[in-house]
Amino acid sequence: MKRIALGLAATLLAAGLHNAALAQQGTLDKIKASGTITVGHRDASIPFSYLDDKQQPIGFAMDLCARVVDAVKAHLTMPNLKVAFQPVTSATRIPLLANGTIDIECGSTTNNADRQKQVAFTMSHFLTASRFISKKPDNLTRIGDLKGKPVASTSGTTNIRQLVEANTAQNLGINVMPAKDHAEAFLMVDTGRAVAFVMDDVLLAGLAANHANPGQWQISSDAFSLPEPYGIMLRRDDPAFKKVVDDAMIATFKSGEGAKLYTKWFQSPIPPKGINLNLPMSPALRNQFANPIDSADPAAYK
Repeated sequence: MKRIALGLAATLLAAGLHNAALAQQGTLDKIKASGTITVGHRDASIPFSYLDDKQQPIGFAMDLCARVVDAVKAHLTMPNLKVAFQPVTSATRIPLLANGTIDIECGSTTNNADRQKQVAFTMSHFLTASRFISKKPDNLTRIGDLKGKPVASTSGTTNIRQLVEANTAQNLGINVMPAKDHAEAFLMVDTGRAVAFVMDDVLLAGLAANHANPGQWQISSDAFSLPEPYGIMLRRDDPAFKKVVDDAMIATFKSGEGAKLYTKWFQSPIPPKGINLNLPMSPALRNQFANPIDSADPAAYK
């Protein structure tokens, strides 16, 4: 058994070294030589990249990556190029990209300065921000509407820090109510102990969509933070591959296809349960689709 285990480990190591060597030649060369492009995906990052009831990866980012795959096929003149799917996690996505196991990572990965030291990103496909959710009858849409009211947020998050900072800076007199997790904070608003819950807008949309009465909720127009970009990850220092991917993303966004895909995944019922996130496209994201960039600087997306 030990010999079998050692043999398997050696085989996996050899495969990893082989992938890494191919990746060093350039992703397009690696794909051409292997006849396969390997797409990294998440299993539960709704609606970006997740598994459906048939355990197949689907989502907004997966649809965008399908356009990238088509562009690679055209560039390499390989219409029968195979597509392999590799599940990744927050911990494994960067190492598996760096060592050549995957060629692109399609999910909800934030494009930031620290990550750009290890990987590259194509044009940002989503912008999240810290907003608040409340009940529609309360008519709360702006940060100033929360003045003097109890507002919940999750302990230990950047969101509650942003709430406290805004409260102090604007002298709002908000009663900040820390919650142990997102579910508890949302329940505080549901039961009337708080009028609003501050968190990433896409997470708030998911909570509302899964509520028994999703139509009673609204997400604020005002944000407590600058937009944070999500992007598809690529290996660094590979300008030839990045150009193919960037061109595919720019074409998708500027043709209007990006907006259609957004409507499909954020404003329509999605599988497997048919929930609708009902998350309108923000002005910042609309501008990003019209003028695509790959910046890690949130200020670039104002």
